[in-house]
Amino acid sequence: DTHVHTTYSADAGMVGNTLGPDAAYRFAKGEVVTSSTGLKTRLARPLDFLVVTDHAENLGLAPLLAQKDPTLLATEFGRKLRAALDAGDPAGAWKFWSQAKATGNDPLAEHPEIYRSAWSRITAAAEDHNQPGQFTALIGFEWTSLVAGNNLHRNVIFRDGADKAGQVVPYTTQAPVGSTDPLDLYRYLENYEETTGGSALALAHNGN
Repeated sequence: DTHVHTTYSADAGMVGNTLGPDAAYRFAKGEVVTSSTGLKTRLARPLDFLVVTDHAENLGLAPLLAQKDPTLLATEFGRKLRAALDAGDPAGAWKFWSQAKATGNDPLAEHPEIYRSAWSRITAAAEDHNQPGQFTALIGFEWTSLVAGNNLHRNVIFRDGADKAGQVVPYTTQAPVGSTDPLDLYRYLENYEETTGGSALALAHNGN
């Protein structure tokens, strides 16, 4: 597979995954990486390219929770998640996050700076590891639509570097900004291309 989900993904981060994009790219390039369980791991055959596609929904939530970010903990949503983790109940934190996501409304909509910060970290990791002619570190995200249990996920991959991809933030499925309709995602991508002069590709993730 040429994409991975990392600790930046809210659902993965709350249940024990501790690695981020930097480790993902290093692993893809054939370096030894210590896994979330403490085991030293390395690919038998390094990859030529990798895109880290975190969920656009609540982007950056897991590391902010781990860091006890004051902006996140100033919200009721953040405080409840952190309280569950402090109580040793990561499954409870995940359930609360999952239920909030299922409402279709973004609980952090009034704090776009959280998403901008998380996206800048992801794009910076790709820039740091991109080695033209040797290893391609692509920038991307996952648009995670799940309408009535039907998986309509898309992996969005930018052809561009952080200079263009960093001008936007990932498009989510949550109101008031996002949508679960793929046509709205495509409009977002068309606007990206018209605004930045860049290009992007949306690929069906899987059918589950």
